[in-house]
Amino acid sequence: MKQLVKDALFSAGFHAGRHTRLDDLCALLKSLQPQDCGRGLARVGGDADGGYLLPDDFDGIEYCFSPGVSTIADFENQLADRGVHCFMADYSVEAPPLMRKEFTFDRKFLGPADSGEFITLESWKRQYLPEYKGEMILQMDIEGYEYEVLLSTPESLLSQFRMIVIEFHKLELLFEPYAFRMYRMCFEKLLRHFHVAHIHPNNWDKVTRYGAIEIPHMMEFTFYNRSRSNVRGPVGRFPHPLDRDNVQDKQHVALPRCWYSI
Repeated sequence: MKQLVKDALFSAGFHAGRHTRLDDLCALLKSLQPQDCGRGLARVGGDADGGYLLPDDFDGIEYCFSPGVSTIADFENQLADRGVHCFMADYSVEAPPLMRKEFTFDRKFLGPADSGEFITLESWKRQYLPEYKGEMILQMDIEGYEYEVLLSTPESLLSQFRMIVIEFHKLELLFEPYAFRMYRMCFEKLLRHFHVAHIHPNNWDKVTRYGAIEIPHMMEFTFYNRSRSNVRGPVGRFPHPLDRDNVQDKQHVALPRCWYSI
């Protein structure tokens, strides 16, 4: 009966059970507050799923690594229009929905180790750009593997990206102590080299609440390299005018205030 009640509460967007200390959770959310990094944001990609907001700082960017393709390549297509070569990878599809000379596709999943259909970010970059030292873009939507990939990727490689866009999945598990520790390690690793420039909830999934903390289950984070940032302070208003719902026929999910005014 307890489990049935817990499952019912969870399916309704509420967390029941042992939870992360709220002080620890609030401290993490405060560290992730989006910052005005001194540049306006540009939307790259379509007006629904597959479109992201990035700092308008693309000059000199030659390459993007974009694992997670599925049936949408609007983001990569618009980068290619800017002259950026996009390396794409996804084992779940035979090929991207469109191909152009600026695309290189590998039928692989990104993962924490080179094994079978998985390749690491480090090996993937070494395969095509072994000596390249310039700045790049990383856009990653890999259905939950992002945590393992981040923990297994050398910081020397992560810091080479000027901008990183990641869709984080199962964020409601931040309420659970074990998952919280792993997620925090991922975010702390990124924050050593990046500021958070933007957060956008994906309205495909629900929001879980505990007290004053609300966590959308899926959110897109934009990170901007600290070496390029001129931080003017936290962003105090959401959504951004360029934000769009990922799914048009589902209820809008606003970024909860605890993510930007804690």
